Amino acid sequence: MYLTLKPNEKIFLNGAVLRVDRKVTFELLNDATFLLEGHVLQVEDTDTPLKQLYFSAQLILINPEEAKQALAVFVELLKKTFTNFYGSRSFGRVKRVYLPDRKNKVFEILKVIRGLFQKEAKVIEKMLTSDINTTADVNVRNIEMQY
Repeated sequence: MYLTLKPNEKIFLNGAVLRVDRKVTFELLNDATFLLEGHVLQVEDTDTPLKQLYFSAQLILINPEEAKQALAVFVELLKKTFTNFYGSRSFGRVKRVYLPDRKNKVFEILKVIRGLFQKEAKVIEKMLTSDINTTADVNVRNIEMQY
């Protein structure tokens, strides 16, 4: 697999952080876990359930020393997120990637979760719009009752 990095771009590779000073292309000749800087989510950006799930999965790649703890957090968040918030179809897409016999497939999990960010934004927007409309209806009824 060939990877191309831009000047000053970082890559998280097998727990190490590398930064290149110029555009560079290199080939990975064996299995390696990596995450490009552009796909790294910062903690302050974890403002939705899926982003929190993504963040916990990315920690498995970025910090292998604490991968076991990060995996436990990921599994717990996975259960809560999809049982409480999302439909079984979305859960199925993540579950297909997260199978016990498919170790070191965190990159695939991140890709699937990233693909659900847009759907999540729509769900949250609908929920907020619904809450605003419900609140507005209640306020209008209260005003009408006063007169």
